[in-house]
Formats: sequence, structure tokens, C-alpha cells
Amino acid sequence: MTLNLVAENKGTPLHIVKLDDFQLWKDGQSTTTQKWLTQTKFSGEGLSLVPNQSGELKLALYVVKTPEHYFGCGDLINQLPEDQYLLHCEDTYTEAVAFSWVAGGYRFEQYKKSEKKLPVLAINDDEIVNKTNISGEATTLVRDLVNTPAGDMMPEDLARVASELAEKFDASLSQIVGDALLDNNYPTIHAVGRASANKPRLIDLTWGDADAPKVTLVGKGVCFDSGGLDLKPASGMRLMKKDMGGSAHVLGLAHMIMAHKLPINLRVLIPAVENAVSSNAMRPGDVIKTRKGLTVEIDNTDAEGRLVMCDALAEAENDDPELLIDFATLTGAMRIALGTELPGFFSTNDEIANELMVAGNKINDPVWRMPLYQPYRDLFSSKIADMTNCSTIPQGAAISAALYLQAFVKPETNWLHFDVMAWNTRHLSGRPIGGEAFGVRAMFAYLEAKYS
Repeated sequence: MTLNLVAENKGTPLHIVKLDDFQLWKDGQSTTTQKWLTQTKFSGEGLSLVPNQSGELKLALYVVKTPEHYFGCGDLINQLPEDQYLLHCEDTYTEAVAFSWVAGGYRFEQYKKSEKKLPVLAINDDEIVNKTNISGEATTLVRDLVNTPAGDMMPEDLARVASELAEKFDASLSQIVGDALLDNNYPTIHAVGRASANKPRLIDLTWGDADAPKVTLVGKGVCFDSGGLDLKPASGMRLMKKDMGGSAHVLGLAHMIMAHKLPINLRVLIPAVENAVSSNAMRPGDVIKTRKGLTVEIDNTDAEGRLVMCDALAEAENDDPELLIDFATLTGAMRIALGTELPGFFSTNDEIANELMVAGNKINDPVWRMPLYQPYRDLFSSKIADMTNCSTIPQGAAISAALYLQAFVKPETNWLHFDVMAWNTRHLSGRPIGGEAFGVRAMFAYLEAKYS
């Protein structure tokens, strides 16, 4: 990615001013600047380019209601002419403005290039610039992976990206591919992915000191979800390239962890499959014995994400991690409950859940805790197997899906399960329509506070 944020002390002055403080700021400027703002009928909000007496750009002014919001200035990078600008703002806004700038400058140009060159923001603070660029790289990684069409982001492509990340940070990577999943007892991953010409696989990345606290990330990597034999309608299939969004999220989070060199023993598990239709596709009514030994009756082949996740979670538990975190684009029900822009999560630890929500709110990456309401376990009972793969009723489906996953997690494990949209359905400041990282920065902020 091209970074438009540098640690320097030079550039055209760019003043970021809170709306409530605009008049005070204006009163402190030169007479010519005040006259310019008055004569151009500057409304007191938005962007103004102030020239000097020779007509060249003297300074840029951006007045915004909430410069402390981490997306508050997200559209600014696309409004300014190409140049290098030196940031002038209250110290309490600097980090938020920096991230807004980087997030707002995102472009997905794999297939269509933009001719407009973006400006550069200079901040005289090495630490903030480095931290922000890492966050920007992670956010870009998530967005790019989700935005990439399924034809170019199949399980082998996802493995290649993970391999590149491992090489960059000197991590180890291994894969179990195709029928080897059966030989190594990952039957549900194999069952979901076997119908595709793109072989299913379990991607396994490890990094860090083996004696450090163990943190394991699991990400749903359904690279395209047709629904299987329970085929989705065309409208439901259109955005299913994003069904690997969970894997994108854990790779983005892993990027932040490794770039910041957190003192943890990191493991990332990605069950990567395509849920396709073929003569050997799993069928409604089939019963599969999972890695943990629980038998699952397939009630609906479109509830495939929890199937690939359950084998990966069972594998993760072999290490007894101190913290087990998973991300998945698991249910439409979570979007009904919380909308597309607020990711829900479930947790077995009240203290961790509360601290995570506080951490996310501080950096405008909010997450909302949902209940693991145990009586709903009855909703996926089966007469011929230990459980079915989906609830008997549509209500509370996000909760029942989380409870399904919890069946593969030890009762004593500190477990967090994120059910995310991974997609912006509308343009917001710094957040274009398309792939998006939800909860990644919040989760990293929690980990950084705990382990640094």
C-alpha cells in the first residue's frame, strides 16, 4: 500500500479545528486570513484553502464537529489538492486525525486505477506515525482481502497471503490440504470444501516466543458461499466473496500484533474452503463426526461457516490458549439485531468483554456484547446425532450459532467470538462502500494494554 502519512516537520500548514473552537481560532489569525474567510463566506465548517498575497496556498483549514473521532476527518484526504501538509491541531486530536487520514485514503485499485494522486500528511511525531501506519496497513489488508473477487481469492490465494505475512514477520506457516484433512481428522472442514475444484485447507500460522502467553486467532475462510445444495438466491449470493471476512480480520489483527511485537505466542488458524455445488457436495440430512468427536446432523448446507469453524476451534483448544478469539461472517441474524455497522461479540469472560468494549469506544471501533443464553442450546438438538448445524427457528439465530461454536470450546477457556458484517453498505467518513475491518483495532487495543 502507498502510505500518505510521514513523520516530518515540513509542509503546507493544515489546521484541524473543532467546530466549537472555530471563532476563537479565527480571531487569532492574521487580518488577511480573517478577511479571506469572511469574503468567501466560509460557513465555519468544512474545508477552506487560504491563499497568501501572491495567490499561492498559505494554509488549509478544516473545521469539523468531532476531530477526536477516529473517522472524523476521513474525507479530508480526498478533498485537498496534491501536496504535503503539516498537521496543526490539539495534541488530543492528533492520533485520531492521523488514522482518519490513512483510512480515508484507502482505494481498491486491483482492477481499476485512480488517476488522482492523494496528498501527504506530515506529523512531527514518529511514534504516532508508526502506530497509525501499522493500523492503516492492517485495515487495508482486511479491506483488500474482502474486496477481492472470489475468482482471485480462493483457499490457495488466502494461503498465499498468509504465507506472505508469515515471511514478512518471520513467522511459521503450515497447511493441511484436500484429503489430508480427513487423514488428520478435520472432517467438517473437508465436508464443506470437498465439492469445490479449489481444495479446502487449514492454514496454520505461528509466531512469537513459545514461553509467552498463548493467544490463538481463528478466522472463517469461506472464500465463496453458494449455500451448497441449499442454494442461495442470486441476491443472497452476490456479496458472498466477503464470506471469508473472518479470515481477513484475523490476518489484519495478526499483522498488528506482529508489527508491534507484542510479547505473546500467537497462533492463527484459518479453515479455508469454497462452499460449492457438485456431485460430492454434503447433503441436508448427512451426519458428520467432528474433530472433537461430536456428531452433527446437517440441517442446512448454507450453515457451513460454523462447520469449518468448529474443527478449527477444537484444534485451537489442543494448546490450552490463554485467550481464544474468533472472527466470522456467521449470521445475517446479527445484522438484524445490531445493523451492519456495529459488530456483535460473545464472551465467556465478563471482565475481558467489558474491557474490550471500553477499549473499542475510545478509538471509535465499537463492539457490542451479546448473550450466550444457554437455554437456546435446545434449538439445535437432533434425534439422530449430538446436534444439528442450525437452529430449528429463525429467532435468536446469532445466539444459537455462537452456542454451537461454544460446544467446541472448553468451559474454562477465555473465548471471544465476533460475528461481523465485514462490509460497509454505505459511504461514511473514512469508510467507503466495500470491505471493512470491524473490531480489529478494538481487539488489538485490548491485547496491547494486557500484554505490553
